[in-house]
Amino acid sequence: MFSVLTVSTFFGNDILAFFSITISSFQVGGGILILLMSINMMHGKQSHVRQTPEEAQTMADRDAIAIVPLSIPLLAGPGAISSMIIAAEKSTNFVNHASLTIPVAVVALLVWLALQLSDGISHLLGTIGINIVTRLMGLILAAMSIEFIAHGIGGLFPKLI
Repeated sequence: MFSVLTVSTFFGNDILAFFSITISSFQVGGGILILLMSINMMHGKQSHVRQTPEEAQTMADRDAIAIVPLSIPLLAGPGAISSMIIAAEKSTNFVNHASLTIPVAVVALLVWLALQLSDGISHLLGTIGINIVTRLMGLILAAMSIEFIAHGIGGLFPKLI
């Protein structure tokens, strides 16, 4: 997660420029993906992300769980990546870009801690509690995705605003 977001900070604009993608297009696309994930969360459905047998074997190895490709879009997805690219676009020099990695490191540490405590948290909440939290987070994620889409559409069609 830290690596993906740090690379996005320093090279995100260059990667988007290479593929001729605007920030606004990236926001709309990322917002749609996040909206689809949030709808699945609100309906209590599991993600439709498929994995190969090799990835399933890798997930079985607890020490390698953080580098499984499946964890990248869940921890550092389009919303986080586009937020880092937008923040980096507003920064003017290397020092400002580097300072953006400090909050990313703090969040990465907090995510690591939450994942370490996840077994205990899941036992504490129980199945019903997890379902309630998942649906509430899905609703919040849906609202965030609409904001991403609206902001992206505003950038694509500035005369609409």
